[in-house]
Amino acid sequence: MKSAMLAAGVLALLGSTAIAQESFKIGLSNGWVGSEWRTQMIEEAQAAAQAWGEQGVEIELVVQSSDVDAQGQVGAVRNMINEGVNAIIINPNSPTAFDPIFAQAKEAGILIVATDAEVSSPDAIYVGIDQTDYGRKGCAWLAETLGGQGKVVTINGVAGHPANEMRATGCREALAAHPGIEVVNEANANWDQAQGQQTMQNLLATYPDINGVYVQDGMAAGAWRAIEAAGKTGDIAATGEVRKDFLDLWSAGKYNSAASVNPPGVMASALNVAVLALQGREFKDGIFGGTYGNAIFLDIPFIDNATLPEALAQAEGKPGHWSVTDQLSVEEAEAFFQ
Repeated sequence: MKSAMLAAGVLALLGSTAIAQESFKIGLSNGWVGSEWRTQMIEEAQAAAQAWGEQGVEIELVVQSSDVDAQGQVGAVRNMINEGVNAIIINPNSPTAFDPIFAQAKEAGILIVATDAEVSSPDAIYVGIDQTDYGRKGCAWLAETLGGQGKVVTINGVAGHPANEMRATGCREALAAHPGIEVVNEANANWDQAQGQQTMQNLLATYPDINGVYVQDGMAAGAWRAIEAAGKTGDIAATGEVRKDFLDLWSAGKYNSAASVNPPGVMASALNVAVLALQGREFKDGIFGGTYGNAIFLDIPFIDNATLPEALAQAEGKPGHWSVTDQLSVEEAEAFFQ
């Protein structure tokens, strides 16, 4: 019932003329530019918009990408509302801070689609992976690889960021299911490789007998460099990431590693869903879930040593900062609609 009401609300705000419209102005709001992953996310969304143009649907993008806090990103959304966009796709810096501005967007007839991190607003939908399950999958692998026994440290991203907090929650849930696993420390390294390496060095100095490390993407390459420098690659199991440069290190070093994939293509997926909704398509009943009941979850690819060659093949010829990716095609996005 909740998803049906949400779908009805989304369609109501689009207006009766949406079906006939073949051009749309869409804002892309990215409130953090601390990694190449975000750059790739924007580039894949731009390519998705161009692909719509090849089908006769003109998409004009208004891109805001900068390092701002949640309130600064609220200001960017307000500017997009004032520009008269039809939809805003946002990678949000907070799950709750946007509720008032999203309500204003709804009043203006603007569709809001969050991606990469869920939002609480009843005036928005979310299209992306389940970040809690992302963390759960990585830590379930770690616990199983350790046979349910051992000392573990975790290195998380930006404290307070909604995606980071959900990943950390999922990880704790998975590790808690194994009483023989002891989490001796949790640290933050802000999704930065250099900070990930320094944090791992500090943790190894304090806990030289650890058996496992859960580290999120953006920091794993740095953490593994510290593990390798300490001569412990044969002693420690640790999660990794899906950048090409790390995949190469993983293969060459024969690391005991695995990685959940948060595809940079999530914003392109959100854009494809948004355009279909702007065209007047109706969502199917029962497709929304998540923490706030407004989420469409995408599959989470998972890479381990068995599937590493497949990931390397996908990354062949790409620059080192390129991340393994995936996105909904228009045809796949249509499966969410009646």
